[in-house]
Amino acid sequence: MQNGEVLLRVEDLSVNYHSEDAAIHAVSHVNFDIHKKQVVAVVGESGCGKSTLALSLIGLLPAPPAEVTSGKVVFEDKDVFSLPAREVQRIRGTDIGMIFQEPLSSLNPVLKVSDQIGEAIAIKRSRQTKRRELKAYSYKPGRLPLESPYRKLVSTGRMGHLRRRMPQEIEEQMIRALKLVRIPDPERILDRYPFELSGGMRQRVMIAMALSEDPKLLIADEPTTALDVTTQAQVLRLMMELVNELNTSLLIITHDLGVAAQIAERVLVMYAGVIVEDAAVNDLFANPRHPYTKGLLTCLPKASKKVGKLGSIPGSVIDLRQDVKWCQFADRCPYVMKRCREESPKLEGDENRVACFLYS
Repeated sequence: MQNGEVLLRVEDLSVNYHSEDAAIHAVSHVNFDIHKKQVVAVVGESGCGKSTLALSLIGLLPAPPAEVTSGKVVFEDKDVFSLPAREVQRIRGTDIGMIFQEPLSSLNPVLKVSDQIGEAIAIKRSRQTKRRELKAYSYKPGRLPLESPYRKLVSTGRMGHLRRRMPQEIEEQMIRALKLVRIPDPERILDRYPFELSGGMRQRVMIAMALSEDPKLLIADEPTTALDVTTQAQVLRLMMELVNELNTSLLIITHDLGVAAQIAERVLVMYAGVIVEDAAVNDLFANPRHPYTKGLLTCLPKASKKVGKLGSIPGSVIDLRQDVKWCQFADRCPYVMKRCREESPKLEGDENRVACFLYS
């Protein structure tokens, strides 16, 4: 059984993307829980619905073409989908933080690091005090209400424009956030633009932005993409340290089973929009149950293996435009039975769950 109180519960969640001629079933009837202070990894091939699942939890799906067709997301006993948009915005970023896949495209290239972290802190402060949302920067420099706490202006020396000076308490919180992610000389980094930083440093800035609002749940979508092995190890170690220090729950999206093995307590294996296995990380790697999970593990290189080829999974993923009423993995499964082509298996079990008729 799981330890700790449930922080986030996903019940029967389904998401479709609508095209001109059909609906693409990106996520189908997904169920899982995340407990407080728990690290959960979602793994699977590219295109299996991992990022769609993550974005749906915080209401960031592009609508249209995306549509939540069933289910609910319950965060701290609140159904997120039934809340007004303003309340969802309060939860997003403040209670649930998000680290996006590519930091260079997620950070604004024309704004300094200080402007971007400062805005996140200022918005949180405005929500706590129930005042009008504050901005750390303006698209109309120099036009500033007198009652704003940013009334102190600094001349940029460029075309007579004025730039807002952030209050000292926000600057202190920004420095604290950068120190939290182990960035040396944070004052210097605050004055840099994203393109002036390395990939690992940009990812640390993204983590600092997410943590600056002290979220209860942190969602990391492929946080080590495009990073070299050394930097990837540093970022993963940093995230684990922060989870332990801040008592934050973490949902990490990855296609790398090695990442899941290093950081997660539980692993959700997704295939073609459905969760086919949900197990404790040690149990999953020691005794995988679903044929798809077994296939993924055979594809991993082994340091002790000197001869032979890496494993592979034959066939291809089903067309997600189909309304599948059978096992999605049936066409690629070496253990397929007649029943697998006639009905869809349910995710069943006690501590570890699997969606496969081999265990029913």
